[in-house]
Amino acid sequence: MRQPQTALAALVFGAGTGTLATEIAASRLLAPYFGSSTIVWANLIGIVLAGLAFGYWVGGRLADRRPSPRLLGLIVLAAAVWVALTPFVARPFLDAAVGNLDDASAGAVIGSFFAVLLLFAPAVVLLGMVSPFAIRLAIADVETAGAVAGRFYALSTAGSLLGTFLPALIAIPLVGTQRTLLGTAVVLAFSASLLLGRKIVVLAALLAALIALPPGVVKAERGLLYEEDSRYQFIQVVERPDGRRLLRLNEGVAVHSVWRSETVLTGGVWDAFLALPPLLGRPLRSDAILGNAAGTTPRALGVFYPDARVDGVELDPAVSRVGRRFFGLEDIRNLTVHDADARPFLRRTKERYDLIVVDAYRQPYVPFYLATREFFRLARARLEPGGILALNIAAVPGDEGLLDGISGTLTYEFDRVAVWPALRFNKILIGFDEPRPTRSPEIVADGPRELRPLRELMVRQMRPVTVRAGRPWTDDRAPVEWVTDRMIVAYAARGGELDEDRLPTAP
Repeated sequence: MRQPQTALAALVFGAGTGTLATEIAASRLLAPYFGSSTIVWANLIGIVLAGLAFGYWVGGRLADRRPSPRLLGLIVLAAAVWVALTPFVARPFLDAAVGNLDDASAGAVIGSFFAVLLLFAPAVVLLGMVSPFAIRLAIADVETAGAVAGRFYALSTAGSLLGTFLPALIAIPLVGTQRTLLGTAVVLAFSASLLLGRKIVVLAALLAALIALPPGVVKAERGLLYEEDSRYQFIQVVERPDGRRLLRLNEGVAVHSVWRSETVLTGGVWDAFLALPPLLGRPLRSDAILGNAAGTTPRALGVFYPDARVDGVELDPAVSRVGRRFFGLEDIRNLTVHDADARPFLRRTKERYDLIVVDAYRQPYVPFYLATREFFRLARARLEPGGILALNIAAVPGDEGLLDGISGTLTYEFDRVAVWPALRFNKILIGFDEPRPTRSPEIVADGPRELRPLRELMVRQMRPVTVRAGRPWTDDRAPVEWVTDRMIVAYAARGGELDEDRLPTAP
């Protein structure tokens, strides 16, 4: 007997919703372990597509051999149970899989591939079987086969759209990744009940009850003060035994902000920005920090350059909230926080700055649209005459491919470009609106006394960039991810470790 079209249509819609909701939640579940680089996303999207293709093939063949509504319902129910178990299995599995990879970022390549394959591919294969199976059950005669197939694939796509936007915009920010996956399992279980009967509603209700369980801590460690799944990323605040508070995002390898109660100096790359104002040859009056995070740099600027007005630009409002709660962001003098993307903010603002600092990379990537001729031209237009643009560029010892690409592009828009290898893994790339000396004794003598060792280091290490890129990076072509991934993989293959660097200014 042919199954009612409405039940099959609802099942197809629910399966489409579940497939994309699982994929979106998977990206957030993996991010604290492997980051959210193009490699991780390529693994996720590629395996999901392969799983769907395999599911389409298996589902079509199985439907021809056993066109049973009950079998289709059991397939969807199995997918629901798998999705429900995933958040509880994933964290211990990923902890074991990652091992010591926190010190070798290239582990994201292989680690994320097998994590997606083992944790999420089985559910995707099962859900891929639904559409061809449902079409086989719904077709009454050949004359309506095209209409039935078109209607069901349209419903599956509509469900996929819901499964994309609902978790990303509402569910994950509101209730977190674990509960989003459990909610997805509930949707799938209720869809299966349309073919399996009311008894399955009880199982769906039990899955719904699991939503009340508190989420597990991701990669829990001593001193964890706070964690949150924001709309943009996974956020952790950790306090070390010495009292330092650290802001970590996504992969947890890099520290994006540091707070210390006794000093604003950190020993990290944020201190390097404090040495730059004497290069202006005049007092610092205005500064824009593109990538404000929790406010480490503006906090120090408020102490050492108290007359400077600072615009701190941070994409994620949740990071700014964390900054106010744990990093003293609310108390920073002369700081205005803007929750906005860096380049659109710079395009909209009418302000002009003595110094623009670009510290907006997500470890280890500089966003491509902050590394192009068009961006550098815009930044220069927002500088006061004689102003400075400074970029924090991630690098590894022995490979300057990323630095060369960005610095070679910067030379097309700025009269003078220099690089300061402040730390092993951080280079400060500087564009000068007007040619200025960089080794003058006045630079060392100028500025706060506490920062003199840092200025001496800067003057000693800074070198000019004289080589232009043969093909400058543009908004159309800026291979940041490709160059960065190649750099990390090559460094990890050499046995390199991402140990901590320190500048000489921290007490």
